[in-house]
Amino acid sequence: MTNNLKETKISSGKTVSKVDEQAQHYDMIVFCHLRWQFVYQRPQHLISRMAETMKVLFIEEPWFDPQNESSGKLIVINENLHVLQPNVTNIESIAAIIPSYVKNKSIAVGWFYSASFCPLLETLEFDTIVYDCMDELSLFKGAPAHLIDQEKYLMANADVIFTGGKSLFESKNQLHSNVHCFPSSVDEKHFGQALSALSVPADIDIQGPIVGYYGVIDERIDLDLLQETAKKLPNVSFVMIGPLAKIEEADLPQESNIYYLGMKSYNELPNYLKAFDIAMMPFALNDATKYISPTKTLEYMAAKKPIISTKIIDVVRDYSICVSLIETADEFAEEISFLLDQSDIQSMNIEYQKILKKTSWDATTEKMKSILKSFAK
Repeated sequence: MTNNLKETKISSGKTVSKVDEQAQHYDMIVFCHLRWQFVYQRPQHLISRMAETMKVLFIEEPWFDPQNESSGKLIVINENLHVLQPNVTNIESIAAIIPSYVKNKSIAVGWFYSASFCPLLETLEFDTIVYDCMDELSLFKGAPAHLIDQEKYLMANADVIFTGGKSLFESKNQLHSNVHCFPSSVDEKHFGQALSALSVPADIDIQGPIVGYYGVIDERIDLDLLQETAKKLPNVSFVMIGPLAKIEEADLPQESNIYYLGMKSYNELPNYLKAFDIAMMPFALNDATKYISPTKTLEYMAAKKPIISTKIIDVVRDYSICVSLIETADEFAEEISFLLDQSDIQSMNIEYQKILKKTSWDATTEKMKSILKSFAK
């Protein structure tokens, strides 16, 4: 992630002429429910690459500070990629501040990650509207009931829909005539650093074999499964890396061999992954995981780590040949013991390489750009 970010604040009280001096021309505006400086995942991978040839404004969900007179905070990631954190009370109010930041009235591409931004379609003009559906957000904990209707509206106005996995594709393909499946991909070179002489961070210098996870820790994680497995294998260390979302620290299972290391930057992840003996994806099977296609599966593969996962639909059908699939704590414990004992991982690595050869974030971005060109006016 970029450090030493520049920040530009535009006051809502400035005159039009001064605001125009700050406003810039953008080729694409992205609307996203995830913060750019949160966990580095699909939006960051794709949009940072899109910004190599387009000037992009990435707009987050509003934050509102009544003590702050500015209309928002503009973070300059690089010359072609800016992040706007709107200081407004709701999404609808974003439309009023857009002219303070965007000079052109007509924007070539409007790129949506969440249908909650669909009210902006009524006031902003886009040549092409993209819905990159990476999750079924309406099934997530705390999702507003009207999000389903908002998605119907967004899909009715979208020119093209991309999906983050096969299950999502099958769902959306029934509702739109131009849906393309682009499962989560990988920067193999980045995570392959775990195979080199990287240093292992001090906070993961933990005794015993390490079974590790990194990513958001939320309602999608089967915390009971994690706790029961940890009890069965007291000599194995279970490491959870990532921020909490929609759950509290009090919800986390507390065992002497479960470690919570907090959120780490994207650049640090290979160092932590190097310390894993086994990589895990202990997802609960619930509404929130029904359509997920975990990005970390391929990242674990790039580091050549044995992987154990619960039976997420897209993981089962795409990776069952090389990922150990489990349902219960007994099966989880047995598979950990088996993988720690076996020394021949050559066949696993061969399968990993076959899978990794077929995908990269660079290739995915280029294919998406090619589709967008067909809409260019």
